Amino acid sequence: MKPTLKACRQAVLTAVINGALALALMLLVEFSLSGSLALTRPFLIAGLLVAMVIFVAQFFRQLRLCRCHENENGVH
Repeated sequence: MKPTLKACRQAVLTAVINGALALALMLLVEFSLSGSLALTRPFLIAGLLVAMVIFVAQFFRQLRLCRCHENENGVH
């Protein structure tokens, strides 16, 4: 159970950071193209979608890394 929680924590942290960066980049491009800084629904949906995809990928990656680390140390 502990490797799962550790993997989940790392995945959530990575997803939130990357989702926020993606949203900021979208807002920066919107501002440079239109001159207005409007946070619209498609931007929020795209930011959440980026965060969800990164969470899923990072969760499985971190889970595999945690389990590999346990196997190297001989912990079951």
